[in-house]
Amino acid sequence: MLTTNAFAGIAALVGDPARASMLVALMDGRALTATELATVAGVTPQTASSHLAKLVAGELLAVERQGRHRYHRVATPAIAQMIESMMAVAATGAIARHRPLRTGPRDVMMRRARTCYDHLAGRVAVGIADRMITRGEIRLGADGGEVTERGTDLLRSLGIEIPRAAGRRGGRAFCRPCLDWSERRPHIAGAVGKALLAHSIDTLWLRPIAGSRAVIVTPLGRDTLTRLFGLAPDIWDDPT
Repeated sequence: MLTTNAFAGIAALVGDPARASMLVALMDGRALTATELATVAGVTPQTASSHLAKLVAGELLAVERQGRHRYHRVATPAIAQMIESMMAVAATGAIARHRPLRTGPRDVMMRRARTCYDHLAGRVAVGIADRMITRGEIRLGADGGEVTERGTDLLRSLGIEIPRAAGRRGGRAFCRPCLDWSERRPHIAGAVGKALLAHSIDTLWLRPIAGSRAVIVTPLGRDTLTRLFGLAPDIWDDPT
């Protein structure tokens, strides 16, 4: 049951700048060590360990052990959705309006296509969602999403089969909207979003960049995604 104390506790955990930096760094789906996260947050390893212990205790992060190493990751897709939504809200605030970000080449790539936890985000992802909604292949609402029969046929034609068990109680949402922090419109998350990203990487439409959330859209990917989803030509222009 939700209590105001629990709500305030979560807000306090996320509200520390060092902990916020760690959470954002983990939004590409990787699991990172305390030392790596200390570097991201600009704090000492000892301070990072203290912050991480609080995030784990608050169930925002989970720990995986491999031999002598401990790796931290975002605990659940719901937590990742919360972080992405907060990033979207922060990007529309007074600081963003009065102190515009001067983007460089890396930022351009992030805005075009990037990972959002375990699914695709950015202009390309929003364009795919828009087209699938227009063609009646998915329905996205405030509380969730649905893949129609037409959408199921499209996914199967691409060789994507998504277990319906993903939508069972306690499991990953089958299909849901995720507010894109740079485009401020929804892209596709849940099991469907995860499968689309995995398929795009397996087929070499997308190529991940080590150490970054940005992904490269290959020439094959650009041609194929444009054909499959009727993406507008200007989606490939450098965003400003």
